[in-house]
Amino acid sequence: MTIPLQLEEFTEERRHTRRQFCTYTCQAVSVLAAGTLTACGHGSPSSPGSVSVAQLPNVSGSVAGRTITVTVDAASPVVNVGSAAMLQTSLGRILIAHTAASAFTAVTATCTHDACTITGFEDAEYVCPCHGSRFATSGAVLNGPAQRALQQFATTFDGTVLTVSV
Repeated sequence: MTIPLQLEEFTEERRHTRRQFCTYTCQAVSVLAAGTLTACGHGSPSSPGSVSVAQLPNVSGSVAGRTITVTVDAASPVVNVGSAAMLQTSLGRILIAHTAASAFTAVTATCTHDACTITGFEDAEYVCPCHGSRFATSGAVLNGPAQRALQQFATTFDGTVLTVSV
């Protein structure tokens, strides 16, 4: 009767060791994966739509030729300095930011890293949801993996109407 007891103890000890091995392996893989994702940009996951930052509000505009006009009134998401929004038109998606009392910037919403649409805005920076690239409101790259700036468009503002020349 002692042989089955020893065999049972040996089997139980082996299960415990296997459990420990699996636990340590999973922990190691998690740490390595987190390190890889952090290297990609601000600890951001690499799957689209998974970077968790505030989403840009949408604003509409009128298109005439290569010019877009946007009414900036009290109800506009870009009425306050420091705000930004996504402008969706037949000419494409454009990010607009209210940078000073009478100044706006307008840049393409297409990330230069992997052509994802930039939808996030945090700490006065545009954030790509795919790999975490960050851009200044001027379009300059602040953090990769993107290496090229976003295309910038000329803007004028007359106090109530923002005009973007594409």
